[in-house]
Amino acid sequence: MMFDLQQALSIDGVVNFVKSWADAYIESDTVQQFVATLHIVMGRIGIPETIHPTADQVVLSTNITILTLLLYYHLIGRSHHSRRLQLTSDLHLAALRVLELEDLLLTQSKEENRKKGGGEVRIFMDGAFDMMHYGHMNAFRQGRSLGTQLIVGVNSDESITRCKGSPVMTDRERLTAVEGCKFVDEVIPGCPYVMTSDYLDYVIKKYDIDYVVHGDDPCVVDGKDVYESAKERGKYQSIPRTEGVSTTDIVGRMLLMTKDHHKRSGFEEDGAKLITAEKDGMKNNEILGTYSKFLTTSRMLRLFSVGVEAPEEGQRVVYMDGSWDMFHAGHISILKKAKEMGDYLIAGVHSDAIVNQHQGSNMPIMNLHERVLSVLGCKFVDDVLIDAPYTITPEMIASLKISQVIRGAATKTDEGLRYEHAINAGIYRKIDSPCDFSLDDIFERIQASQKRFENKIEKKKRQEQEYYDNLYGMKNGEKK
Repeated sequence: MMFDLQQALSIDGVVNFVKSWADAYIESDTVQQFVATLHIVMGRIGIPETIHPTADQVVLSTNITILTLLLYYHLIGRSHHSRRLQLTSDLHLAALRVLELEDLLLTQSKEENRKKGGGEVRIFMDGAFDMMHYGHMNAFRQGRSLGTQLIVGVNSDESITRCKGSPVMTDRERLTAVEGCKFVDEVIPGCPYVMTSDYLDYVIKKYDIDYVVHGDDPCVVDGKDVYESAKERGKYQSIPRTEGVSTTDIVGRMLLMTKDHHKRSGFEEDGAKLITAEKDGMKNNEILGTYSKFLTTSRMLRLFSVGVEAPEEGQRVVYMDGSWDMFHAGHISILKKAKEMGDYLIAGVHSDAIVNQHQGSNMPIMNLHERVLSVLGCKFVDDVLIDAPYTITPEMIASLKISQVIRGAATKTDEGLRYEHAINAGIYRKIDSPCDFSLDDIFERIQASQKRFENKIEKKKRQEQEYYDNLYGMKNGEKK
């Protein structure tokens, strides 16, 4: 009985405390001023004084509204939020499942092609491959998976310019990029942008081609399907386009100068942080750069890692690190030379934060995952160190069994403490690149024709949005 009385007294005490607090709150200057202002506003809009709320009524209705919103969030809003998270997770899993099914379809097509061909099946792909990126490399990987040999035709400067404007990269630079891809067996220079029946006959006959392959997105020039003649001969097969990446998007990032595409994860040196910088006149140009929509999965990394094996006993391991941003002909040339310094080449790829700390602006243009895939696709690289430390330590040298550390002579960063341990160990070497092409050259070319690229990108983005809308039954990126 004593316990119940104490409990009642305790409850009464709480009630009295709340009541006294509420009375003090209602009589406070803040509430009284608010109610007075409310009465003035209501009077100006013609509401009679007889129905103006009192301070008690205002406080009561405000508290009821707040309590209702809290109850709604607790009982309904949280479940809606959980549902949205679940739908996002389901969408991501569905996208991964689509990738798996696409690969199964390619594998099945490969087996059917082999049965028809009785053994070796030679696949032909062609394109401009301007500013070649990992999306192109993935197309090569898929194309080659349909057969046993992949022959790639690279369109000439002249034919590209005639059909869609001059490319950023020269013939030689684009050829070097394609030749450096590990999924490509042979390269044909000087191919026309639009294949005629006569040219297709020439390619099929001279290079013993079984199938012509292209992405499933339409390729139409002047109202004509570029691959019409191949389809008429039953020599055409399509592969799914690599979603989330395009040359249009990459050029847009360069012009817009944003860092939305960066990844913030992994190894970061003390003080490494993303530096904010904008280029004059670019911050409002929202039609251009966007964040990377590419889904980087362990499976995609595994597919690009095909052929990667540990170094054999006695092999000389060479290590070379860098940002490898906008992976280009200059990178491929120096990696080829670095590989010649030993037997097994490991390429270290720095994080977005480290690259941005040392290069500033919106660098890197490609985020860590994108750059890793590009380097993995290079035929001269045996393995990749992802999120590589900026400073090469004795522990790292011992763990990777590095016998030589290579640095490009044109690298802008100082040697400093970065290479101190490699220098002391006598395994440091600086080499000149066989090619003087650099990322600065790409920037200069893009900026020299900025207006042309802006117009071209806006048109291309509309075409890409239409492609994805048709593919997923959407309208302007939204579900119909």
